[in-house]
Amino acid sequence: MGKQHGTLAKAGKVRKQTPKVAKMEKKRPLRGRAMKRKQYQKRFAAAVVPGQKAKSPNWNAGRPAEEVGKK
Repeated sequence: MGKQHGTLAKAGKVRKQTPKVAKMEKKRPLRGRAMKRKQYQKRFAAAVVPGQKAKSPNWNAGRPAEEVGKK
């Protein structure tokens, strides 16, 4: 067994210090046919606007929220 960094007495320090946050209720994800339908609409149906180049799925990465919202 190799040497460890720091003492084992400090193990889990950060996790113990962070406040406990209750899990939020999330909407159940789509499954089966509905998921495929949503996927198709996102990738092909809504993305193509006549006379414009199709946007890639990651077109808004690294852009400020104001810029993304107005396009």
